[in-house]
Amino acid sequence: MQSFEIDKRDVLKVKNAILAGDEILQEVLKDYHASEIAILFERLDKSEQQHIINLLPAEIASEIISEMDEESHPEDLLFKLHPDKRTEIVEELDYDDATDIISQLEDHEQKEILGDLQDEHASEIRNLLTYDEKTAGGLMNTELICVNINLTKKDAIDEIIRQSEQMEEFYTIYVVDDAEIFRGIVSLKDIIKARHDAKITELVKIDAVYVHPNTDQEEVANLISQYNLTSIPVIDDDQKLLGRVTFDDVIDVMEEESTEDILKISGVSEDEELSGNWVEAVKSRLPWLVINLGTAFLASSVVRYFDPTIKLIPSLAAYMTIIAGMGGNAATQALAVTVRRISLYDLTDKQAYRTVLKEFTVGLINGAVNGLIVFLFAFLFDGNPMLGLVIFLAMTGNLLIAGITGAGIPLILKRVGIDPAIASSIIITTFTDVFGFMLILGLASKLLL
Repeated sequence: MQSFEIDKRDVLKVKNAILAGDEILQEVLKDYHASEIAILFERLDKSEQQHIINLLPAEIASEIISEMDEESHPEDLLFKLHPDKRTEIVEELDYDDATDIISQLEDHEQKEILGDLQDEHASEIRNLLTYDEKTAGGLMNTELICVNINLTKKDAIDEIIRQSEQMEEFYTIYVVDDAEIFRGIVSLKDIIKARHDAKITELVKIDAVYVHPNTDQEEVANLISQYNLTSIPVIDDDQKLLGRVTFDDVIDVMEEESTEDILKISGVSEDEELSGNWVEAVKSRLPWLVINLGTAFLASSVVRYFDPTIKLIPSLAAYMTIIAGMGGNAATQALAVTVRRISLYDLTDKQAYRTVLKEFTVGLINGAVNGLIVFLFAFLFDGNPMLGLVIFLAMTGNLLIAGITGAGIPLILKRVGIDPAIASSIIITTFTDVFGFMLILGLASKLLL
């Protein structure tokens, strides 16, 4: 089975079905999974989305809304529905999904929706709304299977069956004592395989990995990935079990964090929506471009300083762009790898040193190889081996600087508490441009004139 992608034919098929009537529309929608309908919603207007949601049972409608991309604003679609339909959908959603959607609404809109819910549902969602959305508390679902450590195998299975009636799926059984203190986890497989008279206390794994509600979402993702978990428990400072974060939520987190890093490295604000209009894009990107313009003047001042050298050796102007461009590309490569490494691991001083040393070595080798290529080009087409030597030295030096700055700058920024993904790209571009021009023009002034 292949992943679903938006196709004009699918969009047209659904639009025509809407015009043809509800019976035909229902038949057409049966051909699509809820997640596929959520993707199709990106090409449908709000009235068409509402029509489909109102037509479908709350169980399917809730799944579609939970699968909608954040930038499609499922919260707006939900709020505009009739209160009865809206309530049915929210009560079908998992608590964590309902919280994620409702949290995007204005306070008065949140109160209106929560006021229509059953007390139990409203209370759970209100509790989850108190946590930062980028923490374990903001990700967790309070629906879980929990058994007492003193239960026998038979009693534990009966309890699991009772609790699972209200849950679609579960992966791990959580264990608490009489004081509701978290004691560990046990797998359903171990319970089933255990002897008839076994007790949970004999089966529980007490060294289970857990997180606190204020743990950053990226750390939660790292732990689930590192220990190959399907879910991870969330406990408070008193060791009381609050909820669980499942791997499907972590997949979304990893995608979000990767997108955020890519946008930051490119000098784009994380607030800019990928599907936003040109006004939002300009507001997001223009400030960074203005800052970059200021650093570009610094590089241009170096060129102005060596203007007499360029007039005497005009071919330098062509090679300057090569040196600066190659340095910028090499620095961006080193930056991307280093920022990703920082986001995945808490680097020690020794690891940070090794990171810079590695990029130093890579820059030296890549610079020498590319410098040799340009040396041969200058020798063959310009007939000037000394010009080739200048370009070779400048290329090697600039790619060496690119490697050091591409790895070193983000590590330094991280150490002083500045997000390395935001500021690094502008700094390293300035370094490679300025030093690239200084190297080729400075060496040319000394060796060729």
